[in-house]
Amino acid sequence: MENSSLGTPPAGSIRFNTDSAKMEIYNGDKWWEIDATSPAEQTGGTRAVIQMSSSPSDSNKMDYGNISTTGDFVDFGDLNTSTSGSPGACASRTRGLFAGGWVNPANSNVIDYITISSTGNGTDFGDMTVIRRGLTGSGNQTRGLFQGGRADPGANPTDVIDYVTIASTGNAVDFGNLTVARRYLGSTASSTRSLAGGGNSDPADTNIIDYVEIPTTGNSADFGDLVENRNSDEGNASATRGLFGAGSPGPTNQIAAVTIASLGNAFDFGDLTQARMDPMSASSSIRGVWCGGATPTKVDTIDYVQIATAGNGTDFGNLSAAASEGSGLSNGHGGLG
Repeated sequence: MENSSLGTPPAGSIRFNTDSAKMEIYNGDKWWEIDATSPAEQTGGTRAVIQMSSSPSDSNKMDYGNISTTGDFVDFGDLNTSTSGSPGACASRTRGLFAGGWVNPANSNVIDYITISSTGNGTDFGDMTVIRRGLTGSGNQTRGLFQGGRADPGANPTDVIDYVTIASTGNAVDFGNLTVARRYLGSTASSTRSLAGGGNSDPADTNIIDYVEIPTTGNSADFGDLVENRNSDEGNASATRGLFGAGSPGPTNQIAAVTIASLGNAFDFGDLTQARMDPMSASSSIRGVWCGGATPTKVDTIDYVQIATAGNGTDFGNLSAAASEGSGLSNGHGGLG
């Protein structure tokens, strides 16, 4: 193996390990092997897994489907506990994590994980630093982030950002803080940068977009603004473009887009087939899907868009049940590009 660096490498550094003949990335603490597999090799295309909160009440059910095709989603398995209240989700190419939410009669800090290429039930991963719901999750192949949320009692919005190393198990660690504390926000990410958009800062909804550099730690900085103030929106992304769709008040069918590597305000991308709030979302490097939501009646609708091309959503199929206030992840999203 090559000689060790004289100093500590910066997070995100890449090296070739001559002993294992593998590429590795430094996450700020340890060197981790880079997974060279693809979603097509694992699951025949990018697989989305949707946590079905409020289906029609607290639920531990998960659905899955192939984003590369169209059709109805089917049962994946169950989480350890029944949740609602907008948990957060993130994923590598192999593992998906669901965190927090409302576990009757209180908020939760529990993180479960699944192996995306198989089907089955969730397994305990660890705990977040703060018990909360109404948070959002994003990340890259190595690291998952959980941002914002509602910390009870008092329904207070929080500015907390936690992170975990997805390939391991254990409790989350403090990453930094959002520029403004808020709950029911959406997020999207490239392999290096995570954006958190919208949310409710009590008492008002906001159009704020924050960003952080995923391989480091520290507080968010201002990125720009969404097209309109909203909460209960959901984001997805290719490696270069992030989308924020649906939300409240309204509900709305509006989709806003940003170029993740730059700074600036979002622009109008198009409309979903149905105005709704609190959907679940996931993406491949090509397509974004929004699943379920409330009109305010819960629906089983799934829409998709081509992320590179602005335009309106198209019908994809249906969830196995009407659901809202859950979360979604995939093994081929833009953070893995």
